[in-house]
Amino acid sequence: MKIIVPMAGRGSRLRPHSLTVPKPLIPVAGQPIVHRLVKDIAKVLRQPIEEIAFVLGDPAFFGDEVVESLTELAQDLGAKSSIYRQDQPLGTGHAIMSAKPSLSGPAVIAYADTLIRAEFDLDPVADSVIWTKRVNNPEAYGVVKLDDNENIVELVEKPESFVSDQAVIGIYYFKDVAVLKEKLQEVLDENVMNGGEYQINDGIKRMMADGRVFKTGTVDEWMDCGNKNVTLETNTKMLGFLTSDNEEQLVHDSVVLENSNIIEPCFIGAGTVLRNTSVGPNVSIGKDCIIEDSSVKNSLIQNQTTIKNANLDEAMIGSYVKYNGDFAKISIGDYSILE
Repeated sequence: MKIIVPMAGRGSRLRPHSLTVPKPLIPVAGQPIVHRLVKDIAKVLRQPIEEIAFVLGDPAFFGDEVVESLTELAQDLGAKSSIYRQDQPLGTGHAIMSAKPSLSGPAVIAYADTLIRAEFDLDPVADSVIWTKRVNNPEAYGVVKLDDNENIVELVEKPESFVSDQAVIGIYYFKDVAVLKEKLQEVLDENVMNGGEYQINDGIKRMMADGRVFKTGTVDEWMDCGNKNVTLETNTKMLGFLTSDNEEQLVHDSVVLENSNIIEPCFIGAGTVLRNTSVGPNVSIGKDCIIEDSSVKNSLIQNQTTIKNANLDEAMIGSYVKYNGDFAKISIGDYSILE
């Protein structure tokens, strides 16, 4: 089994946090988004992962540190790491074809801006499985249309009338991804574009037209990381799941508490110091931070940041930040927000 991860986008909706760190590498509940996504997919598949292929953008932004992090992720799962570059932002289908040498055999394609919780078996008769989530407002999503045998027969984008309540979440399984490669090559050769881009759906529709069997794999939770507010919601949900699973240590042994308390669930990284501070619930703090004389809840703070005299709720703060709630002299970069 292979996992193909297109992640070349700049994550503009998550600025300023994605200005210096690619969005899929931003930690949520203590781990980068793409790390959690790939590990959760591996759990669902329950079979050895042979290769993980990552499709990155400009090397000036997706540089050596990004490649090193992704290589380590693949190695942790016992898989080969392959790095490809999408040289132009020409859509989901173009991104997949940027990894053309890896497009053979069984594979999962997963776009790295979402997290999941799921427990299901891949249908053995299916040529492909499109992962979906039941939603209350299907008119806001791309959804699948099913026939009487529960086969997917059509993909419908933001339907005006009811088609189904199963929204496509951007994760796909192919029994042989080479078939998708063949169809996407046709799309590229014929210059079939939607919205000025080559889309994965155009390759999938050609597979359906050839009689390939598509089934759904419905996830229990689908958590977005597209902007600040939904990322904080995802952080809260993930902390709850991790606390229930009890599989990860959420507060590192080296955390220093000085007249401070932690209200679970929280993630607090190595070397962080809390002085005269209350943290939680639903807070993730990275490593080597110092937080003094503050209250922090429902927030996400990255690494090596210093916070003093603050009362934070629903805050998202990056790395290497110095924030004093009693500020007078400040230096704030582009796209920053103080509310």
